[in-house]
Parts: sequence; structure tokens; C-alpha cells
Amino acid sequence: MSQAETPLRSASSDASSGEPTERVGWMVPAIIGSALLMQTLDSTVLSNALPTMAHALHTDPLRLNLAITMYMLATAVFLPVSGWAADRFGAKRIFMAAMVLFAVSSAACGFAHSLLDLVLARIFQGMAGAMMVPVGRLVLLRTTPKHELVGAMSVLTMPALLGPVIGPPIGGFIVTFWDWRWIFFANLPIATVGVALVARFVPNVKEQEVSPIDWTGLWLTGFGMAGLIFGFENLGRDLLPAPVVAGLFVGGGMCLYLYVLHARRAPNAILDLSLFKVRTFNASVVGGAFMRMAMGANPFMLAMLLQIGFGMSAFRAGTLTFVSAAGALVMKTAAPPILRRFGFRTVLSINAVIVGLSFMAYSLFRPTTPHWLLMIVLLIAGFFRSLQFTSLNGMAYADIEQSHMSRASTISSMGQQLMQSIGVGLAAMLLHLLMTAHGQTQMTAATISPAFLVIGAITFISLAFYLRLPKDAGDAMNGRVAA
Repeated sequence: MSQAETPLRSASSDASSGEPTERVGWMVPAIIGSALLMQTLDSTVLSNALPTMAHALHTDPLRLNLAITMYMLATAVFLPVSGWAADRFGAKRIFMAAMVLFAVSSAACGFAHSLLDLVLARIFQGMAGAMMVPVGRLVLLRTTPKHELVGAMSVLTMPALLGPVIGPPIGGFIVTFWDWRWIFFANLPIATVGVALVARFVPNVKEQEVSPIDWTGLWLTGFGMAGLIFGFENLGRDLLPAPVVAGLFVGGGMCLYLYVLHARRAPNAILDLSLFKVRTFNASVVGGAFMRMAMGANPFMLAMLLQIGFGMSAFRAGTLTFVSAAGALVMKTAAPPILRRFGFRTVLSINAVIVGLSFMAYSLFRPTTPHWLLMIVLLIAGFFRSLQFTSLNGMAYADIEQSHMSRASTISSMGQQLMQSIGVGLAAMLLHLLMTAHGQTQMTAATISPAFLVIGAITFISLAFYLRLPKDAGDAMNGRVAA
């Protein structure tokens, strides 16, 4: 049997070069992606279950939102240390430990009998999640030849695309026909199988030589990210006083500014800001931030439009938007040949316009719009968003050396986390402003629809980064032969 016919074969790292020497196939990215799906599902399912959980725990739903916020804060604080831990103790070992911690903390969430119990368990879940995402990606980066990374990334990025889509209907089903605690208990068998598969099939990525941890940089980036994310999470929601929200932004921004000053002097800064000098990495992380912002806002705004604007139930709206997952699945096989034919610059530039227009098209939805037409638009939009997401994740590492992969993965994960939070906060602020402009106290379809035009227009900013890329940018990633 040829190499191409043995998808279970894993890559190994050459001891001298550190470069992967065998084909990875689909098994390794599928295993890692399945573990990440456990995390994304947990987040999206929980949002749909908050009212039921609040009733069971005898607390207010707004107070229970603290469980989501503390998870995000824990993730933000521990994300910067993930790359260092993977280099110091081994990426595979850290990834497996993170899966075990996520499972144990999930069980603790399921057994929670008070808000305090739930919040404490969610903090540990956030710590585990902060390790799972960048370290899982790092395992793939270090075990996959660059010319196979686009295909591998298309499998790995599926959880980020499928989680927000299938989460709402799953959450609606569990809380309607079952018990909310199974939202967390369901992670136990997934984690058990995942750890066994990682131990069996995922290659052992050797530890790297690392310098002592940069504690100053860790605290500055952790508190900086936490302040900004917490601020954006409360933007336009009237949950905290305006001065407190402003203080979060100022404090978070100051911490990150101090980190920039610190990184210029520290030889072993925890985040290597010099990576932004790499054009493909900069275009992916900074240019792609505007698309990821829209990706963060989309599930929230679409839920508001369908449930509040159109009066659909949470379960009905979730099953309707599930069709966009089909577009993502089609993209999984279509992305590599598309990128091989046209290259990153062309695909990202043209697709940025399509993605922006797809977001803006949602503003045309009306309560009388046939459901089959809604599903067609969501299907097409799901395909092109998935293509953009896969392209950005692949191109980010095109010109990154193996020795810098861990820090590149950490920075990329931090950027995605921050931008998605900004997207949700921006969407909430837009909806609040539109309600005020219309003199309304309740959201309607007429106040929600224009927000999609603004969010869609923001994605066009990314063109400034993509159009400046050379024609052969990232060609080593997709095996493209220059004309």
C-alpha cells in the first residue's frame, strides 16, 4: 500500500532538522480537531442553556453569565503561557493533560449546586481550554510538512466553524428534552476517547530548549487580554456601569502597552512581537482580525434576528442555521485545490469581498423570507467563510521557522480570542445604538438588520493587507507552482 493510501500513518520529526518526514494524512488533524470541537461545543451550548441553568441553581440569568465571562478570563490569562509550556514539557504531553483537565472540570461543572461551584469549575475549564487550542495546533504544525498544512488545517479548523452552528440546536435539545448537566457530562466520553487516540496516533513532539519563563510578560499580557475581553463582553449590555467598562479598556490597553515596552528590552519575552514583521503572518493575524471580528459577531446577531426579530424558538433557529455546516464540510475538500490553483493572495482578496457581502446579505432577511432561501444563503456563506478561515490559518505559518512555531501559534490564538470577543461586543453596541436611534426599548428585525451591513463592511478592511502580499505568498504551503 502506498503512502497516500495509509491515512493512519503519522508524521515523525527528523532528529537533526526538526522537520516532519512522513505524510500525516487526515487522522492526526481529525483527532486534534475533535478535541477542539469539545471546547467550542461546550461554549456555544452553554449560552443556549443559561436560562434553564439559572432556574435550577436558583440564581438570576445575568449573574449566571459570570460562568461564561470567567471562562474567557481564565483562557485569556493562560493563553500566553501555552507555547512556553509546550516547548518546555512537550506539546503532546501538555495537550493530553489539557484534555484530562477539561474533562475533570467539566464533571465538576455538571455536579455544581451553586453559582460559586460552577464559576470555580469554569475557571479550570478556561485554563485547560487555553492550553488545548494553541498546543493542539502546535502539534499539527510540528508534525506536518508545509505542503500538506493547508489540507490538515482545513480539517483542524472545522470545530471552530461547526461549534457555533451545531451548538445551539444541541443545547436546545439537551435543556428541552434532557437535563442541563449533560452539557458537561457529555465531554467525559469524548475526552476519554480523545486522550486514547492522541496517545496512540499523534506523534511525540520533542521538547524544545527554552529559556526561563517571562513572568513579567505573562502577567502583563494576561491582565491586558483579560481587561479588553471583559470590557468588550460587557460593551452595550448595561451589566456594568460605564466607568467600570471604560476602566477595563484603559487598564487592559495600558497592560498591553507596557508589555510592548517590556518586550523591547527582554531577550526572552513570552510573546515574540518580531513575528509581525513576517508579511504572511502579519496579513493572517492582523488582516484576518476583521474577518474574525465578524465571525464572532455573526452567531450572536443571527440568533437575535431569528429568535427576537422573527420570533423563532431557539431550537428552530439553531436547526435552521445548521445548514451552514454543510458549506463548511464541502469546503474541507475544496480548499486545497482552490488555493493550489489561485494562491493565497488571490483567494483571500476575492473571498474577502464575498464574505463581506454574505454578511451584508443577512440584512435582507425578513420574517416572510422563505426558509429554503434562508438556507441557501447560509449554505453559500458557510462555504466561503470556511474557505477564508482555512486560508488564513494556513498562510499564517507559511514563512515561520520551526523554532518559532509555538510562539506563532500562541499569538494567533490570542488574536482570534480577542477579535471574536470584540465582534460580540461591537454587535451588542451596534444593536444598542440602533435601538436608541429608533426610539425603541425592545429589539426588532428593523433594528437588528442594519447591523449586518456594518459588520460586513468591516471585513473589507482586510483587503489592504491581502492585496499587498506578493503573488507567490505561501506557495510552499499548498504545493503551488509559480507560473
